[in-house]
Amino acid sequence: MSTLHPVLIAGQWRTATNPTSTFTATNPTTGQPLTEDIYPVSSQADVDAALAAAAEAAPLLRGTSPETIAAFLNRYADLLEANREALVAAAHAETGFPAEPRLNSVELPRTTGQLRQAAQAAVTRSWTRPVLDTKAGIRSIHEPLGGAALVFGPNNFPFAFNAISGGDFAAAIAARCPVIAKVHTSHPTTSRLMAECAHQAAMEIGLPASAIQVLYRMDHKLSLGMIENPAIAAVGFTGSRSAGMQLKEVADRYGKPAYLEMSSVNPVFVLLDYLEANLEALAGEFFTSCTMGTGQFCTNPGLVVLPAGPLGDAFVAATAAKFSAGKPGVLLNKGGRDGLAEAVETLKTAGASVVCGGEIIADDPGFRYANTLLTVTGAQFIAHPEALQTEAFGPVSLLVLCENGDEMIAVANALEGNLTGTVYARDEGSDDAFYSRLAPALRVKVGRLLNNKMPTGVAVSPAMNHGGPFPATGHPYFSSVGIPHAIARFSMLCSYDNVKNHRLPPELQDGNPLGIWRLVDGDWVK
Repeated sequence: MSTLHPVLIAGQWRTATNPTSTFTATNPTTGQPLTEDIYPVSSQADVDAALAAAAEAAPLLRGTSPETIAAFLNRYADLLEANREALVAAAHAETGFPAEPRLNSVELPRTTGQLRQAAQAAVTRSWTRPVLDTKAGIRSIHEPLGGAALVFGPNNFPFAFNAISGGDFAAAIAARCPVIAKVHTSHPTTSRLMAECAHQAAMEIGLPASAIQVLYRMDHKLSLGMIENPAIAAVGFTGSRSAGMQLKEVADRYGKPAYLEMSSVNPVFVLLDYLEANLEALAGEFFTSCTMGTGQFCTNPGLVVLPAGPLGDAFVAATAAKFSAGKPGVLLNKGGRDGLAEAVETLKTAGASVVCGGEIIADDPGFRYANTLLTVTGAQFIAHPEALQTEAFGPVSLLVLCENGDEMIAVANALEGNLTGTVYARDEGSDDAFYSRLAPALRVKVGRLLNNKMPTGVAVSPAMNHGGPFPATGHPYFSSVGIPHAIARFSMLCSYDNVKNHRLPPELQDGNPLGIWRLVDGDWVK
């Protein structure tokens, strides 16, 4: 029997008010709808209720102790682990990703790990960056924004980037900002199960009732309209460039920070001496990276720049053999498959030639697209850089064959902003002279620069940058991964001038009662 599930508004799971329609998820492996669970498309009434509740929750959560926040995040992580069997089963059904190792042994531990890292940062106050100028009597600190975070989750990470459990969620809660989670419609049951854990943890720990709210789907205009509301102080988004730019336009108009992860082809440059010494191994590494998760990673190597000539041709042949032999994986939904096909057509129209693949797999059930390689010359890329940087979100990569080093550097200079950029160069030093020319050009185009490893993995590390220049993200200063700097996105810089010691936040008081790191008169001290 089918169940119409409620939304989480104002601390209660309640029936959606006058839903405009309903929807179900689809199993991408079979292409069949998952009809047991039905979800509402929320009306203006639900949106207004969530915004009003968030406005009430904001000052309450701002006044909640960091220790309480940490207790919630840790308890939430515990509950996710306690319910892992149901979570993994739901995510597998809704995404097609394998239960092992992807969901159970990789993504769920990553999710609980980042929740616990956010809990630790909340207690240590590492994101607050206290600064004291004792001579001038001025002190500053990062404090929570005066409103809620509206978080939009993507479809490709049902746990680790989910609007109700991912990095944006953990960062906003650690900064003591309420969250309205607009979860992705491709995995509503996974999101609901996680939200039930979050709600249980919040009630047990004693967070304000409306600190966490969940909506599944609404009209696009309602989503944009939420940003205009005074209750929303910031937006977190991971998804397509087109959707992100629409959110950014509204956020900019209303002066609100929008932290957007949108589009990246993650260029990989392979230098001549390295290619000569490691061709076969590199072909295998590239194939694994490009097809992992059916290529549905924001750090997928979608552009490979390498020398033209016999070595380049041999690399193309070696990788094409692996791509052709590899079984095409399952894509997340029909829209993603069709968008991938459209992106490949754009690349072809711009001059790219298909080496292998380049077609929808119609014989198998579900949503699949052939593992695909395309090639262009360096001169072609330089002539049409915008179209040839179209992101093909799936097991697709464009190989750019350059006649010489100057052409490689010209390709680097023509790049848009990306999350990552990789250079494969021999450690022995024979590539160092050219590397010293290429790296500065690539460095300003990417958030994370790698050597001799594919960019697919994104470690949850304080030193990680999962950001980059536009259009990879909306702002090059920020990263959606990496505690504590990811938390600071949901903060405001607050200065205190000639304020009496007992009126200051404890982080700024004389004697450092919390024993935390502070920048005092130019020196970091405890």
